[in-house]
Amino acid sequence: MTQSTPRYAAADLLAFARALLVGAGMPEEKAQGVAEILVEGDLLGHTTHGLQLLPSYLREVESGSMRVVGGPEVIAETAATLTWHGRRLPGPWLVLQAMEAAAAKARECGTGTVVIRQSHHIACLAAFHRRATEQGLMMILASSDANSASVAPFGGLDAVFTPNPISIGIPTSGDPIVTDISTSATTNGLTKRLHEERGRLPAAWVIDGHGRPSDDPAVLFQEPKGTILPLGGLDSGHKGYGLTLTVEALTGGLAGFGRADPKQGWGATVFLQILDPQAFGGRADFVRQMDEVARQCHASRPARAGEPVRLPGEKGFATARQQQAEGVTLHAGIMEALLPWAEKLKVGMPPAGASG
Repeated sequence: MTQSTPRYAAADLLAFARALLVGAGMPEEKAQGVAEILVEGDLLGHTTHGLQLLPSYLREVESGSMRVVGGPEVIAETAATLTWHGRRLPGPWLVLQAMEAAAAKARECGTGTVVIRQSHHIACLAAFHRRATEQGLMMILASSDANSASVAPFGGLDAVFTPNPISIGIPTSGDPIVTDISTSATTNGLTKRLHEERGRLPAAWVIDGHGRPSDDPAVLFQEPKGTILPLGGLDSGHKGYGLTLTVEALTGGLAGFGRADPKQGWGATVFLQILDPQAFGGRADFVRQMDEVARQCHASRPARAGEPVRLPGEKGFATARQQQAEGVTLHAGIMEALLPWAEKLKVGMPPAGASG
């Protein structure tokens, strides 16, 4: 007899995460925003950037490294741009606030851009986009973390960058198209998880400290330390390297704070841009064009029988709908890691059902 996989109601997970954050000292409004984004990450299937992050966030709140009081400081502002000092406030909450500010500027100017220096970690980038696309808006979101480095420049062995993700949300008449990619071959979250589980990567996405490609994440933790390869690997990694540098310019460059400055602790530098298609060719024609592109993609003959072409984000939204209806499956170990926090903060664990 196989053991059933427990499932949790999304609303129960949201209430649980919010209660833990409030219990740790985070004000209710910020806790609600952070909890929503973490649970949305799990709903979409991004299990390394959902509730798996919550124990680390709670430790950061407890230590004072993640600040919870007040708002961002305005460094510079024009009609279409805004630069914030994030004051190491919770990253998901800051991004939600930045989306509101950027959307208001986009409705006025056609585009609105917010960059944030010294935010805390911002969780799953894909989890933010539906809030913009439901308003008919397109959003570009990118982040870097100058506090650490695990990705070497193409042709090098010494790490300079973080995986530097970039994510784009595009409205259509149905589900949005959402691309969420690291500019490296894989992420810190996945390599750390696989290392702890003694697992392997799907392909040689890392190199050891001597320049030998490997699928073993352990090389990142051995001396001399290995690194994650840029997107494209050993063959085409110059492309990922170029994208990585672009994200560095959009984040640290525009924010005026990054790798040239002293380390501040785990966090993020953020670039967020919202575009209103109404200010360009019009929202109706934007959707008409993107719907046709989507139709042609879906109509393309599959290279593998039984595996039709999907659009970026399509699987995630289907997974989210299923999990909203049937319950959320969490990756092994997440609830076990949260149990001590629940006991410490006197928060009841969410009830678990079980799939058949």
